[in-house]
Amino acid sequence: MSHNALTTYQYQNHHRKNHPPENPFREIEALIISAENLKNVKHVTRMKLYAVVYVEKEHVAKTHVDHHGATKPSWNETVVVKFRNHQAALNVDIYARGHAREKSVGSARVFEGLLESPMDCSTCGCLLRGRFLIRRKSLTFNVKDEEVEGVETVVVLSAD
Repeated sequence: MSHNALTTYQYQNHHRKNHPPENPFREIEALIISAENLKNVKHVTRMKLYAVVYVEKEHVAKTHVDHHGATKPSWNETVVVKFRNHQAALNVDIYARGHAREKSVGSARVFEGLLESPMDCSTCGCLLRGRFLIRRKSLTFNVKDEEVEGVETVVVLSAD
């Protein structure tokens, strides 16, 4: 490592110790299980879908691409998303991978207020869970605790 790079590294560490960031990062862990009854936006080929999860656009997590699920993709993948805002919303966007561009298939948002505090979760030892519905056109988001007919997607969340 060059002297210049070492000096920069030491300065950054020194700066962090004496001046903690005003808004330290928080993390939320989301288990993206599957989606159902999605609109087929690829009429010639099979849809290859993935989910993009974020609170802030600067810190995005993506699931792997489901090559076989078409309108019923399955990921069963846990992603961790960092964010700074105290009042935040977790966004889940579903895209179809394409040769020229990605096509939006659906989007969902859950506000942090609908989840229990991560601190409360760690003290009681419970796993936060929710069943969420994606609506393509209105992009509204509903939280359901029981089985609902016509579920379009299921997202299970757990906060650390």
